[in-house]
This record gives sequence, C-alpha cells and structure tokens, in this order.
Amino acid sequence: MSADTFTSPWPAAAARARGRADKREAVLRTAVRLFNEKGFHATSLDEVAERLNVTKPTLYYYVESKEAILFACVQTGLEMVREGIAEAARSGGSALDKLRACMRAYASVVTRDFGMCVIRVGEEPLPADSRRRLRALKAKIDHEFRGLIEQGIAEGVIAPCDAKLAAFTLAGGLSWIGRWYDPAGPLDADTVAERCIDVLLNGVVPRAAAAATRRTAAPRRPAPKRPPKAVHEGKA
Repeated sequence: MSADTFTSPWPAAAARARGRADKREAVLRTAVRLFNEKGFHATSLDEVAERLNVTKPTLYYYVESKEAILFACVQTGLEMVREGIAEAARSGGSALDKLRACMRAYASVVTRDFGMCVIRVGEEPLPADSRRRLRALKAKIDHEFRGLIEQGIAEGVIAPCDAKLAAFTLAGGLSWIGRWYDPAGPLDADTVAERCIDVLLNGVVPRAAAAATRRTAAPRRPAPKRPPKAVHEGKA
C-alpha cells in the first residue's frame, strides 16, 4: 500500500472531540430521564449504563460521578432558562410584554428533561459548594424577573406590588409545572404554559370583585382612643 492511499483508521482530533461530546450528552440525557422518573438516590449508574448499552466503567470516561452528572443536568436546565429569558427580554414591547415572554420561556424549559430535573431533583443532593454555584444561577434568574416587575410598575403596566415577593410567586408557580406536567396528558406544554401564565398574571377573580374582596377582608384597625376632655375651671 502506498503512502498516498493510506488513511488512518483513527478519526482526527476534532472528530474525536465531537464524538466524545455527543456521547457525554447521551449520558446526561439518559441520566436526567432516570432522575426525573425515579429520583436521584434511586437511580444507579448501572441503570444509566444499561440503557446506553455500555459498561459502567465506560461512563467514567465521560463523567466523574453520579453527583457530577446531576450538577451538569441542573446547570444545563438553569442555563436553558437564563438563555430563554435573555432572548425573551430582547423581544421588545412593554415590561409586561417582556415579562410574559420570559414566563413563557421559563415554562417551556421546565416541561423538558433538564428543566424538569431542576424542579424534581434540584441541587439538594449535591455538596455544599455545588449547591452554592447553582443557587447563584437561580438568583440571577430571580433578579431578571424582579427587574421586569419593577420596570413594569414604573411604566404603569403592572400594579404596584412587592417586586421581590411577586417574582418569587411567579417563578414558584411556573416551576411547579415541571413537577406535575405529564407530556402524555390531554394538554400540550404550550397550552399548559399559556393557561398558567394567564392565571398568574390575571388571577382568578375579576379586578372589581378582587378589590371589593380586599376591602372587606382587610382587618379594621381600632379607632384611636380620644383623649379625655380637659376640665377647665370657671364658667361652663
């Protein structure tokens, strides 16, 4: 065989790197589905390897440990949320338009594998340093919501409220979709997202009735005690 016609059976470095990245992605996707189905502690690397038709030692070429897999899965889910929110924030319109778009992006992510893992498993099983790193990402997402709410209040398109509490409420309501949503259910993910967003932004009580309810439910403050009348000497 001449040197001109010889082809190495080993792929080039770039191709090897792509192949390794693809296989690592397959490990993460397989693991995240098991985590969502069974929970982190009930899932073993043997099961991940079995689903991939490889041996358990093979997995360690792509990931360091089960904890490293969970960290990567939760980080991926949070980064997907951040990217979705960033894109939605660039969509234009009022702060309320942007907030709705961000909520739509958030809801879309938590109905997918990595987003579900953020909600169903989260960072709790991980070491303290890993938890801190992931919670820092969550804090950035919270600040995005809070900033849009504050901007909307300033624009007059969002009712005056505690922006921090409102951001927690909106994110909490959207996050819970990832816990109960069933892709095999009667509603698709987009429909579920839109209906939940409508409830979170508009409530379930008409505005006039809601205002009346708040007035009725508000505790009455006792009237201040009037000081006793001064007693003056002299004629009445």
